[in-house]
Amino acid sequence: MRRPVALRLCAGLATTAVAATAGVMLTMPTASAATGGVTGYATQNGGTTGGAGGQTVRATTGTAIHQALCSRASSSTPITIQVEGTINHGNTAKVSGDSCNTAAGVIELKQISNVTIIGVGNGAVFDQLGIHIRESSNIVIQNVTVKNVKKSGSPTSNGGDAISMESDVRNVWVDHVTLEASGGESEGFDGLFDMKDNTQYVTLSYSTLRNSGRGGLIGSSESDVSNGFVTFHHNLYENIDSRAPLLRGGVAHMYNNHYKKLNESGINSRAGARAKVDNNYFEDAKDVLGTFYTDAAGTWHVSGNVFDNVTWSAKGTDNNPAGPDVKSTTTVNVPYSFALDPANCVPDVVGRTAGANKGLQVSDGNCTPQTPDPTPTQPPTTQPPTTQPPTTPPPTTPPSGTNLSLTAGADGSSKASGTSYGNVRDGSMGTHWSPAGATGSVSVKWGSAVSVSKVAIREASGSAGSIQGWRVLNGDTGTVLASGTGVGSTISIPVTSAKKLTFEITGSTGTPKVAEFETYAG
Repeated sequence: MRRPVALRLCAGLATTAVAATAGVMLTMPTASAATGGVTGYATQNGGTTGGAGGQTVRATTGTAIHQALCSRASSSTPITIQVEGTINHGNTAKVSGDSCNTAAGVIELKQISNVTIIGVGNGAVFDQLGIHIRESSNIVIQNVTVKNVKKSGSPTSNGGDAISMESDVRNVWVDHVTLEASGGESEGFDGLFDMKDNTQYVTLSYSTLRNSGRGGLIGSSESDVSNGFVTFHHNLYENIDSRAPLLRGGVAHMYNNHYKKLNESGINSRAGARAKVDNNYFEDAKDVLGTFYTDAAGTWHVSGNVFDNVTWSAKGTDNNPAGPDVKSTTTVNVPYSFALDPANCVPDVVGRTAGANKGLQVSDGNCTPQTPDPTPTQPPTTQPPTTQPPTTPPPTTPPSGTNLSLTAGADGSSKASGTSYGNVRDGSMGTHWSPAGATGSVSVKWGSAVSVSKVAIREASGSAGSIQGWRVLNGDTGTVLASGTGVGSTISIPVTSAKKLTFEITGSTGTPKVAEFETYAG
C-alpha cells in the first residue's frame, strides 16, 4: 500500500473559474497541424499517426469534440480535431453515433482509432475535465492543458486523472501538454498520466506535470503487469509527491527529463519492472529512483544522470532506494533510435520546450530548441474533402523470383466486412482485403524467418490510387523499413530476416483494396 503523505504545494495556487460557453465545429481559413515527429515506443507496433490523412475540424466545446468523433464514417476514420478555448463540464455532453462511444463530463476516446486532438489559436484548456482513452489505438494528443481533475468533491471526472488509458490501448503519443492538479488524494485528485489494463506503446514528450500527489502509474496493482513499452522524454515533473512514474512490470524509458521537487519518491520500479533512465536531471528531490512501498522489486538501467541536492532514505523491507551510490541492476535495450541531450543542459532545454503553448519546440539533441516543420493538413471543415488525388497505376515491372507470400499466413489490425486477410497472398487479383476504415494494416507471416528485400502492393481493379500514405514494417520488431505515398512501383526495403512483414495504410481516399501483398527475396 502507498503510505499517505502530505502534499507540499507551491504558494499561491488558485483555480480560475471560467464560464461555460457554447461551441461548434467551425470552418476556418488556416490550420495548425501536429508538429514534430513521434518518438520513443510510440513509433513501434506500426507507429502512431493519429488523424493524419483525414478530415480536420475545429471545436470549442467538449460536445463539439464528441460530435466530431461521432460524425465520422466509422470508428477508425482518421480525424484531426483542433481545439481552442475552455472545455468544461458545462459544455461537454454525451453524443451518440455508430462511430463513437462518448460520455458527459469527460472527453471519451473509447473503442476508436486514428484521432488527433491538438490545441490551437489562443490555447485549449480542459478545466476539471479529464481525457479518457479506452480500448483505442493510434491516438495523438498535443498542445493542450488539463487541470484540476477530481475523483472526489465536485465536479468529478475521469476518476481524478488528467489523462488516463486503460483496457487494450495501443500506440498513444502525448506531446507538449501541461497536466496540473492543486493537491493530492486528500484534496480529491489522483494521477496526472495513468496507464493500466494492457496499455502499450506510449510516448509522453515535452510535457509539464506539476503540483500533484501522483505523477502517474503504469499498472494499477502488482498483478496488472501487462502494460509497458512507454517512453518519457523532455518532460518537467515539478512539485510531485510520488509516481514519476510508478511502474509495475513492463519496460519504460526515461531520458532528458527534469525532475524538480519530488517530495517523497520519483521513478518507482516495482513488480519486475525494468526502467531505462538516461541523462535526466534530478533536483531538490528525495528518493528519485528505486523500489518503494513494496517488497516486490523492480530494476533499473542508469546512465548519465545528474543528482543535484537529492536525498536518500535508508533501505528497508519495503523501501529500496537506488542511491546514494546509484548503479544499474539490469540492462535494457530499446528498439528505436534517440538523441540524448547532455544532462547538465536539461533544465534549460526542458524549461524552454516542455508544456502547452511553447510553440511546439523540440530539442535538436544539442541543447538548442527548434521549431520543426509542420505536418501538412487540410484546413478545418465541417465536411470531408471531396477532391480525389490522381490515380496511381499499378506496378509495371514485377520483381523477379518467387512470391514468398504464397506460402505465408496472414493477419492484420482490422478488415472490412466480407474481406479476408488471406486474400492478399493468394495469388489472385480477383479477391482483396480492405481495412474497416480508411487506415489499417495487413501482414504476411511465416513459421520461420525468411529474407525479404522487395515488396509489391497490388490494388484491386477500380481502386488504384486509393492508398495514399503507407509504411512497410518488420512485424517482429515494429521497425519501419520503408514509407511513402502511392503504391505504383515495387518497394525496395533493406534486406530483412523476419517471421512477419506488415503493410500499414496511414492515409487513403475512397475504400483501399489490397488484392496482393507480394514479398520477394531479391
